[in-house]
Amino acid sequence: MINAEKGVLLVTPRMIKPSSKKLKVIGTINPAAIRRDDGKIVLYVRVIERVRVLETEKYCYSPRMVGEKRFKIKIDRFSKKNISKSSDFDILFKDNTKRLTFISHLRKVVLDESGLKVLSIDKKPSFYGIESDSELGVEDPRIVKIDGRYIMTYVSLSREENISTSIAFSKDLEEWDRKGIIFGEQDKDVVIFPEKIRGRYVALDRPESNFQFSPPHIWIAYSKDLLSWGSLHSMEIPKENNKFYWRMGAGCPPIETEKGWLFIYHTVNSKGKIYIYSGSAALLDSKKPTKMLAKSRPILVPKNKYELKLYQKKRILFPTGIVWDKDKKHLLIYYGGGDVVTAVRKISLKKIMRALVKVK
Repeated sequence: MINAEKGVLLVTPRMIKPSSKKLKVIGTINPAAIRRDDGKIVLYVRVIERVRVLETEKYCYSPRMVGEKRFKIKIDRFSKKNISKSSDFDILFKDNTKRLTFISHLRKVVLDESGLKVLSIDKKPSFYGIESDSELGVEDPRIVKIDGRYIMTYVSLSREENISTSIAFSKDLEEWDRKGIIFGEQDKDVVIFPEKIRGRYVALDRPESNFQFSPPHIWIAYSKDLLSWGSLHSMEIPKENNKFYWRMGAGCPPIETEKGWLFIYHTVNSKGKIYIYSGSAALLDSKKPTKMLAKSRPILVPKNKYELKLYQKKRILFPTGIVWDKDKKHLLIYYGGGDVVTAVRKISLKKIMRALVKVK
């Protein structure tokens, strides 16, 4: 019998056919998740593809999207005369700019009503970068449904805008209307609340800075149209045993409970030389989400073999999707494991609530 609380492996690189003969799939991670009107659950999984030939004697290679209305990829080549160093994952040029040896697109995966069994996987990329939007790839989507419309935020990579967050709308989870960047570089992990609060849309985001007066934290923003965001505020996450996490950011979109908005976020701490990515919970006030009522220690901790990436000294459980179970008593939390696979854990709402400690 499957113990879904301990984790169920759903999607692995072996299950995905590469989008090009010049690429190979190395990761299927960090899915958006939403329950469709027919009861089935749809994931949009980030598929990572790396060039098969990383370098030759004279050149290094990097992929880029060049299509506008269709999936079309080009492999750029760069002379080693202009390169400081290269690795399996990136190329560093002498002018201190970079290119990646991989590119990501999104693949639609349909699960059964239990959310634990894969029914189908799109054979081709379902959502991908185009020349004018995310030419260097799309990553780490989140999806909510508001007033009958699906809203997807995703990380968009390009040579001009670097790493930003963009938004797209859909009526059917099939065709997407891209609306462009809503949070500029480098602002990631954007999740939108599934309903308006006091007449405005609300989002949580995680800007990064090279100059910090405080430890990493999460921000909140408001909008009237989902496109222009303002009224920005940082949200302080209380210390854990007088220690801050090395990094944190929004994980899954918040869900509404009787006691407030339940918010699963990711944290990164270290144990010796090993970095551990986990999922923690917070309870936000239903009318004033900047007010944190309670929080937990990590409740989703990497422990399965597929959540360990020890050769890079990382243990990774990165939550990005959350869906109510059919019984309305449990939550299905979808996540990237070990930077390689997609998995799910089923956990009772009561168990999460018991882990919350009131914030003073």
